Amino acid sequence: MTTHDAADERLRRWRLVLGGDCADGTGRALTGQDAAMDGALTALYGGGGGAGTGTSRKGGGGRSAGLGASAPSVARWLGDIRTYFPSSVVQVMQRDAIQRLGLSALLLEPEMLEAVEPDVHLVGTLLSLNKAMPETTKETARAVVRKVVADIEKRLATRTRATLTGALDRSARINRPRHRDIDWDRTIRANLRNYLPEYGTVVPERLIGYGRASQSVKKEVVLCIDQSGSMAASVVYASVFGAVLASMRSISTRLVVFDTAVVDLTDQLDDPVDVLFGTQLGGGTDINRALAYCQSQITRPADTVVVLISDLYEGGIRDEMLKRVAAMKASGVQFVALLALSDEGAPAYDRDHAAALAALGAPAFACTPDLFPEVMAAAIEKRPLPIPDTATGA
Repeated sequence: MTTHDAADERLRRWRLVLGGDCADGTGRALTGQDAAMDGALTALYGGGGGAGTGTSRKGGGGRSAGLGASAPSVARWLGDIRTYFPSSVVQVMQRDAIQRLGLSALLLEPEMLEAVEPDVHLVGTLLSLNKAMPETTKETARAVVRKVVADIEKRLATRTRATLTGALDRSARINRPRHRDIDWDRTIRANLRNYLPEYGTVVPERLIGYGRASQSVKKEVVLCIDQSGSMAASVVYASVFGAVLASMRSISTRLVVFDTAVVDLTDQLDDPVDVLFGTQLGGGTDINRALAYCQSQITRPADTVVVLISDLYEGGIRDEMLKRVAAMKASGVQFVALLALSDEGAPAYDRDHAAALAALGAPAFACTPDLFPEVMAAAIEKRPLPIPDTATGA
């Protein structure tokens, strides 16, 4: 690319960013696909008197958003942005359109749902609209949600099962193993001080081995999920992980969602889509009540991991909530507090409650879906959790 071409490309990009009728001083006119891309951006981000618009594009020159509230025009716009922009950008633009232009109601129309690019945030929006969704839309909505769930499961399921199977095997190691059950790697490392250089070998005083395979339940996991509106992405990921864990015969999994009420969705874990449509995003929060229910379901505390996924804004009895966490930990329960289970970092959260949990030895931190298997493996093996360096609640 020549210097002239590079300068022209920079000018073109600035023109698309600035988006004014008078080219915002760039002196660059748009034609063809560039003009169509500019039109798609202006429909969403243009300033002026468009319906429901928010902040205008810089130097908008009075141009207004062009989506209006018409389903056909929005459907055409959705098709346009999928033509001109990559999927990651399309998802951001869809999210902005829903928030800035108030298009949530249009998602109740099947034709609209068929035009959108499915992602975790769209699933959250659909779940929040679930109660208002007409029967003619529900099947289409389930298809959209199922596609997102399948993509997440494909990305995370195999690694989750492999990581947790290894953790379960390691947690079952014994010190008087049969010969075929000896873990030679750990045995050698544990006996390096007994190395005999003249023989070039290690004399093992202590054998470390894997426990014999068993079909019985080794660990019990309780996922306790805050279904307030800000936790939508976490609810989606937690539901998928719950289904993956439930598919492992050596783990007994319980999934509980809560706002001011508590709902046990364990019997729907064979299908995470059913779990998601069993949630009701929004409403208040009573963490204490949810933990009270989870505590009542624990029968083997030393073999139980409780995972609370919440921004910790407690509408119930704060001191009782903390007492329950302390009591569970004292009984041998491994307690994990996640401010979020998503790729977006920690949401706004109650810092006082996070600090109080940390003082009990249960630091609260945001966890990405990719890190979650490692967090669960550490909890199963009762070793320190792999808390990210950027964790704000630790």
